[in-house]
Amino acid sequence: MPRTDARTRRRIGLTTTALLTAAALLPAPAHAEDVTDYAITVDPSAQGAKIDDTMYGVFFEDINRAADGGLYAELVQNRSFEYSTADNGSYTPLTSWTAGGTAEVVNDSGRLNERNRNYLSLGSGSSVTNAGYNTGIRVEQGKRYDFSVWARAEHGSTLTVSLKDAAGSLAAARQVAVQGGWAKYKATFTATRTSNRGRLAVAATHAAALDEISLFPRETYKNQPNGLRKDLAEKIAALKPGFVRFPGGCLVNTGSMEDYSAASNWQRKRSYQWKDTIGPVEQRATNANFWGYNQSYGLGYYEYFRFSEDIGAMPLPVVPALVTGCGQNKATDDEALLERHIQDTLDLIEFANGPAASKWGKVRAQMGHPEPFHLTHLGVGNEENLPKEFFARFERFRTAIKAKYPDITVISNSGPDDAGTTFDTAWQLNREGKVDMVDEHYYNSPNWFLQNNDRYDSYDRGGPKVFLGEYASQGNAWRNGLAEAAYMTGLERNADVVKLASYAPLLANEDYVQWRPDMIWFNNRASWNSANYEVQKLFMNNVGDRVVPSRATTTPTVSGPITGAVGLSTWATSAAYDDVKVTSADGSTLLSDDFSGGASKWTSSGRGSWSIQGGAYVQTDTAAENTMVTAGDPAWKDYDLHVKATKKSGKEGFLVAFGVKDTGNYYWWNLGGWNNTQSAIEQAVDGGKSTLLSKPGSVETGRAYDIDIKVRGRQVTLFLDGKEWGSFEDDKPAEPFRQVVTRDAKTGDLIVKVVNAQPDEARTAVDLGDARVASTARVTTLAADEDAVNTETDTPVTPVTSTFRGVAKQFTYTFPANSVTFLRIKQR
Repeated sequence: MPRTDARTRRRIGLTTTALLTAAALLPAPAHAEDVTDYAITVDPSAQGAKIDDTMYGVFFEDINRAADGGLYAELVQNRSFEYSTADNGSYTPLTSWTAGGTAEVVNDSGRLNERNRNYLSLGSGSSVTNAGYNTGIRVEQGKRYDFSVWARAEHGSTLTVSLKDAAGSLAAARQVAVQGGWAKYKATFTATRTSNRGRLAVAATHAAALDEISLFPRETYKNQPNGLRKDLAEKIAALKPGFVRFPGGCLVNTGSMEDYSAASNWQRKRSYQWKDTIGPVEQRATNANFWGYNQSYGLGYYEYFRFSEDIGAMPLPVVPALVTGCGQNKATDDEALLERHIQDTLDLIEFANGPAASKWGKVRAQMGHPEPFHLTHLGVGNEENLPKEFFARFERFRTAIKAKYPDITVISNSGPDDAGTTFDTAWQLNREGKVDMVDEHYYNSPNWFLQNNDRYDSYDRGGPKVFLGEYASQGNAWRNGLAEAAYMTGLERNADVVKLASYAPLLANEDYVQWRPDMIWFNNRASWNSANYEVQKLFMNNVGDRVVPSRATTTPTVSGPITGAVGLSTWATSAAYDDVKVTSADGSTLLSDDFSGGASKWTSSGRGSWSIQGGAYVQTDTAAENTMVTAGDPAWKDYDLHVKATKKSGKEGFLVAFGVKDTGNYYWWNLGGWNNTQSAIEQAVDGGKSTLLSKPGSVETGRAYDIDIKVRGRQVTLFLDGKEWGSFEDDKPAEPFRQVVTRDAKTGDLIVKVVNAQPDEARTAVDLGDARVASTARVTTLAADEDAVNTETDTPVTPVTSTFRGVAKQFTYTFPANSVTFLRIKQR
């Protein structure tokens, strides 16, 4: 139905039985231009859920070079020569360095200390030059930069330290005289030019050993020592987050659970363990980052706590539960190791909260913070796919923590998805165990977020509270921001259940990206806010203290049957397909292909390597992802699809698609997905996928499977080898018009928050009930084309503030197309 017809339907729908009629607002006769599309009714005398100050926060994980090369202000990459093939197959100890003359990285007893294993042996008359991150070391004219190095030269040596780029010097060179054993030497530069392509060079007159070569901007966030990059920290602070969750993420519960010591053979691929990350930076351990690079731990637990305090946020650390996740899925059964990690967690609480005279409080005080950090919440584990094994260990942690620190809120989790067997089992265990709070994570399509605004409406008000620790709608376009904003109205409405929420991930260096989307983007010279950031900031800066009950009319939808062609695909797997048959509900054949005559009925997306082999259609490229080929008519409906599938090799199983409209809109049955650990029905809408149904399961190599999919209306039933595997009905509307109202106790404002995630403006009748209100409202609007994306040089999604002077107990407001609008209305 055309969009104008849908609008007409909305207008016709506003009868005298609606929440608020246009006739009630306007003197008769009403004119055509006065007719409204929607109505919002507010009940200011009723009391909704209380919203905590910590409702919205941020989640920091060292992904996309978020720490080294990002928030951590260090300008030298691989400053301690610790890069290794354990971090990344392309790394060497001299990655990011260029040597002139004799320069060798050594690992022997002459090292700086046991935990800083490597150092540089620089020959007489030799030099090394560091390339920094991105295009190089960024310096700004007139700004000061602090250099330091640990050096050893038994017979003496003079180091010449210089900053330069291809055009020449960026600052006057400095000379440092080194004599004797290991000592720290310092110098300061003042940049004479601005450059994004700087290089730091260190040359020695005589042989010297060097380690921990560092260059920091003098100006860091709040000018803290070992500080943070100012523009990134300021962007995070501007959100006014209620909490900071750190340090992960997959960093927390992947790799070895051993420590960094001779006993573990200096294990590089370890879970993030807080004691590795405190104390003098030159004594902190190094580690292989799960995301494929090295993490120096220059940004460690002390800095996380300090940053949280600086921005007025609650610190919320996450510790490993000794069950790995993120595809590793292994439970550690070493009792001594478990006890050690439990004790480490108790020590962490003492480090954060203990008096300066306590063992770990003293360490904190020696680092410069004698006062406690006031830790109140702590997460154990992250996205474990083994819920029973996880929960058994979680209970051990919780018992020990509660025995010593009964006021600490200990947070469990529900696995990596919004639904499915792992989710259901984890939640059952959390409810039965009377857990304080459960951390949910999910990344879904914008359509899913528009469909699931009511997700928490039905949660048990007496059960564990929810921490939505990671969520995003799979993109940085404005349509993603709109969908997330619509969803956040549901989070606020359910603030009695959802106590904490944080978008994820937070930061991405544009030249080192492992995950998209991300909230704040940057390079070595600039940073910029994504459309998603602008949504988060608008909500986080205008939370309110309590929900004011309200309701709105909805958008009439026309939802016909599932229609579409059929498809075959693979993901990092080679598979053979045969005997494809599509039969309509009346028994007539729509498609029949045994591939004896080739594959002319199929259209390729251009990915993968498809060919006829042995009378089957085979995809042989085990590296290619989403190799879909399609056949049939996008108008097909009410049909049965049969496919015979055999896995040949690779990581996963089969992808059999139905309801295929185009390359970005389809359903598929993903059998043996997620590294051949589970099967699911996924729906793609405009390229973004969400999971409708999932179960554990794997696919055997070399075995032929009979796959049958029955589509009737919007009901789909799935059969595997003749047995029903599952069914679903895709009938949830993706409502584009969402709203919530909150009250700010400090200002007395009513905050009316409205999301109009559609390409037409929404003229809306607003009824504030018996509220006594001022005639003006302060308005903040985010509006843009749904495809708009903020970049370094162009930010189409930017807040616009204005004043609306037509406020009354009943008034009409037109919300722009593709917009998020907040009206702050003073109450008299």
